[in-house]
Order: sequence, then structure tokens, then C-alpha cells
Amino acid sequence: MLVYPSSIDLSSRTLRFLTGQLAARRQEIGTRWRRLPAARQALLALAHLRCGDTYAQLAAGFGIGIATATVYRYIREAVEALAALAPSLAEAMKTIRTKAFVILDGTLLSIDRIAADTPYYSGKHKRHGMNVQVLTDPFGRLLWASLALPGSTHDLTAARQHGIIEALADAGLKCWADKAYQGAGGPVRVPFRGSRLKRWKRRHNTTHAKIRCLGERAIATLKGWRLLRKLRCSTNRITNVVKAVLVLHHASA
Repeated sequence: MLVYPSSIDLSSRTLRFLTGQLAARRQEIGTRWRRLPAARQALLALAHLRCGDTYAQLAAGFGIGIATATVYRYIREAVEALAALAPSLAEAMKTIRTKAFVILDGTLLSIDRIAADTPYYSGKHKRHGMNVQVLTDPFGRLLWASLALPGSTHDLTAARQHGIIEALADAGLKCWADKAYQGAGGPVRVPFRGSRLKRWKRRHNTTHAKIRCLGERAIATLKGWRLLRKLRCSTNRITNVVKAVLVLHHASA
């Protein structure tokens, strides 16, 4: 039987944080007894998010039999409790306003959908997924992540739909982004397009790339949670998973 020790690749701060949230939730709803105490439930949820283990693997590893529905309920409860703590864009702007500038980037979270699911197919990445927009500080540290939209959504469309560009303009904050955000205007700075650029434009693009590439660290931070590398859950739950990861990332920082 698999055994998940407390020394799994997770910080003790993250584990304590989630344990506290689950204990408070149990007290709120008046839970009398469960097979797993709050600390083990927290470890179960973190193992699923960090390692991407299946419900069957987790059920065997935590000694709760093959009733994967029970595992699902444990994990769903933990994810929903965390997602409720995730800041909205307006709330995140309180922190974002204190930065010299921010970096905007989008990423595609792969999902297991078939060819018939056209809205989720990204022509750019040639696979099905969900579009998530992220904002980072000048050092590439993750500040905020958006709701998940179907993979066919263009990055610029997603940014406008989430109100990111408008929020940055209202805050008077500069933003660096890649070519996908051409036409955003306002505070968003993008590189020049074209193959025959003047020397000063090429220098501008080089400098721009050095700044913007730091935003890739935030994408790596998200996908460091293996569940987000290949999502097999309902598309309606993906936003909650992203929010939960964001909260855990900030809790462990």
C-alpha cells in the first residue's frame, strides 16, 4: 500500500495553512467525525494538486479503500475552501499598484477533450485547453491569475474580458506583454512586429524580451503543480483549481 508521509514535496507552511482552513470549515458545518482528520485531508488534497495522483491512487495511499467518491468529496471540499480565499482582480490591484510595473502573460492549461469540443481547442497550441491570464511583478513572482476561459479564446480577448487592461489603465501602471496583446493600447507595452525592422526597433524588442521573459516564471509556478499540466476534471472546476493553487502559492511565499 502506498503511504504519503508528511515529508511529501510540500512546504510545512502550506500544509499548516490548508489544515487550518479545513479545521475551521469542519467546525463551521459541525462535522463530528471523519475517517481522515483535517491534517490528513489537507495532505490528500495537496498530493492531488502537486503530484496529480488519481483518486484510486490516493484512496490506496491514504488507506480509505477504493471508494474514490469519498476522495473526490475530500478534494473538492479542500479546493472550494481555498478558491473562496482567492483575490479578485480588484482586490489584487491593491498589491499590484505598489509595483513599478507588471508583466501580463497567458497560458494554456491542457485538458482531456475530444476534437468535437471546438471552443476548447487552441489553434495556436494545437491542443485542447483552458486559457488563463496571469499578472506578475517585475521579478516574475505570481500576483494574480484569472478565471479559466475556453482555449480558443485569444489572449487579448481574454485580457479585455477579465478587465485587466482597464484596471491597469485606471491604476496608471505600466505593463509588459508579448505580441499576442498587439492592439491592447493604454498601459500595455508590446514588441514591434515584422521581420525587417530598423535597428532601434530590434534593440527595443531585445530589451522588451529580457523584461517580459521573467513572466514565464509565473507560468512555471502554476505548472509546477502537476495537476495543471493535464487536467482531467470538469472545465467548470478548473477555475477553482487555479484559484486554489494561487492561494497555496501565496500562503507558502
